[in-house]
Amino acid sequence: MKDHKHFKIYKPYKMLSQFSSNAKKEQRKHFLSELGTFPEGTMPIGRLDEKSEGLLLLTTDGKLSDHVNQSGIEKEYYALVDGEISAKAIQDLCNGVEIGFNGKKYQTKPCTVLKLKNTPILPERSQKIRDARHGPTTWISVTLTEGKFRQVRKMTSAVGCPTLRLVRVRIGNITLDNLQPGAILPIANPNQLL
Repeated sequence: MKDHKHFKIYKPYKMLSQFSSNAKKEQRKHFLSELGTFPEGTMPIGRLDEKSEGLLLLTTDGKLSDHVNQSGIEKEYYALVDGEISAKAIQDLCNGVEIGFNGKKYQTKPCTVLKLKNTPILPERSQKIRDARHGPTTWISVTLTEGKFRQVRKMTSAVGCPTLRLVRVRIGNITLDNLQPGAILPIANPNQLL
């Protein structure tokens, strides 16, 4: 039986959740391979889009990857949204909103959305985010059991509060903790993921 390896990383802003690409348009992009050397066969469990950052899990175990992606394990995100989000907008997000996915309308599943009382302590982002001179912003926590492409961004836009910064802070029982962008930590016990 193969001895699989598992890692948690802080995927930096403007990095793709893949190790390389043959596509010409992606030649100038940043890839996970820039963070260090990983065992052969290492793959991301799920993805974060290029402009999102935070917790990304890597594994050499394809079955574990499939299990995490398909089992409804909670994923929690901190989103800085444009504007002062209303109680109604938060309730709408909790109930599920209609977003576009693959050219079709999609109703998101019920989820947990909370307005954060304090600004979360996160590393500075490499690219500046607009400041309060351009209007109010709100930090919210969004916990999903699904993960469509750019789902949180589409959801907050659907209630009139576009996402300015998106950081995944938890997958199941594994949290970002004090990891800094680009940092890698081995996970000794993959059962933490289940």
